[in-house]
Amino acid sequence: MRFPARRAVLTGLGLALVAACAKKPQAANGWERIKASGALRIGLEGTYPPFNFQGPDGQLAGFEVDFGKALAAQLGLKADFRPAPFAGLLGALESGRVDVVINQITITPDRQAKYDFSEPYTVSGIQIITLKGRTDLRRPEDLAGKKVGVGLGTNYEQWIRANVPTADVRAYDDDPTKYQDLKAGRIDAVLNDRLVAADFLKTSPEFIASGPPFAAQGAGVAMKKDPGLKVVIDQAIDALRANGKMSALSQQWFGMDVTR
Repeated sequence: MRFPARRAVLTGLGLALVAACAKKPQAANGWERIKASGALRIGLEGTYPPFNFQGPDGQLAGFEVDFGKALAAQLGLKADFRPAPFAGLLGALESGRVDVVINQITITPDRQAKYDFSEPYTVSGIQIITLKGRTDLRRPEDLAGKKVGVGLGTNYEQWIRANVPTADVRAYDDDPTKYQDLKAGRIDAVLNDRLVAADFLKTSPEFIASGPPFAAQGAGVAMKKDPGLKVVIDQAIDALRANGKMSALSQQWFGMDVTR
């Protein structure tokens, strides 16, 4: 009996290994790993009411916390929240410390080039916030030459730098500090989500929402590039819409449906 040459055997094994590797999914295995873990690791700030914040009992609360729990439950998982400063949330996603980020991450072309996003789960706009009694800052163009506070790394920072380049942009790691500076007169205005502003102003009568919201924006669940995981997340959100959970959460936190 003749045996194949050693080189031929090795070549055949090499080709078989290459073929086997080629059949493995390159970017769509995230869902299988998450499902096997039993938990959805969710990155969020925990300092951004009414979306996510610490309640009086020290526990996380807010619309996005409830949404994150509902999303995880729809997927048959437990929600595992991992708070971090906003500027580090997408870095935590890239490093694999979290599976998704649910923190009013606005869907923009630049971000879509690096990450996958679910369909929008809230639709909002940018709001100018000033001290009560100030009437000269009602439109984006009014911010030219003014000191404007924004969250570091947020869509608001990107928007003001791109659209009002002469504004003196001051970026902050958290919300409370920029409002302290606004109250003290160290900045002229703050840009924030119109829904966040509406909730914040209920308990902060020294400030006002100045002018109408602008630059309509949708926020989605951010994840690494993974078409398979995106499909699973979108299907879960669709199910939450169909069973009325999304609308109910929105009414609970905002008194209106902000999810469409």
